[in-house]
Amino acid sequence: MPRRHLRRYQAPEWWPVSTKEATWVVRPSPGPHPLSKSLPLAILVRDVLRYTKTLREARYVVGNGLIKVDGEIRRDYKYPVGLMDIIEIIPTNEVYRMVPHPTKFLWPVPISQEEAKYKLCRIENKTMVKGGQIQLNLHDGRNLQLPYEEGSKYETLGSVLIDISENKILDYVKLELGSLGLIVDGKNVGYYGKITEIIQTYRKRGSTAKIMTGDGKEVRTIIDYLFVVGKEKPLVTIAQLQEAPTPQ
Repeated sequence: MPRRHLRRYQAPEWWPVSTKEATWVVRPSPGPHPLSKSLPLAILVRDVLRYTKTLREARYVVGNGLIKVDGEIRRDYKYPVGLMDIIEIIPTNEVYRMVPHPTKFLWPVPISQEEAKYKLCRIENKTMVKGGQIQLNLHDGRNLQLPYEEGSKYETLGSVLIDISENKILDYVKLELGSLGLIVDGKNVGYYGKITEIIQTYRKRGSTAKIMTGDGKEVRTIIDYLFVVGKEKPLVTIAQLQEAPTPQ
């Protein structure tokens, strides 16, 4: 069997597809997000946003260039959509951001056309490249090359606000006490609040952190599951009832 599809029982549990309706489901293409943390564009259109009823209809919508991901038209119905990606439905002018959800793991929240210009990305790695520049490797596969003086101020696991049309950094938030952290994986996925404690270990990504949510709940997670989203308030919309400020 070609690897175009995936057996439904092997798909991530959070995908909104029933294992009893059929044998196969769309397998995401190789892309910026791993299979376990992404959703094929066709399933997003059909099963999450419910613009279509069948896979054939979803393929038609995507194939005719009616969907943008991060400002670019995507015609591959298997394209993997993941954390913080911006989805634009061209005919209706509706825009969504993919954010963590406590029960659905990853889910779209509506955002404004103005906010669709910006994306929040986590710095996964920093490397020195030819010419003495520093390259930032971001969570969505994006790479940014900066002069050494500028690049050295950014730290791994911090977050940068990107203008997606120019691929330019507009803002930066360091992973530190007092910052706002959003949990993007694990049993506490979807919670966010002030980082109140960081317990360091010999392996940075294995360190643990505590956040205090808006309703006073204390939640613990590992640093690798924490995505910094702002200082006093989130730089982008990360919840259904919360609107982010427009960057200046």
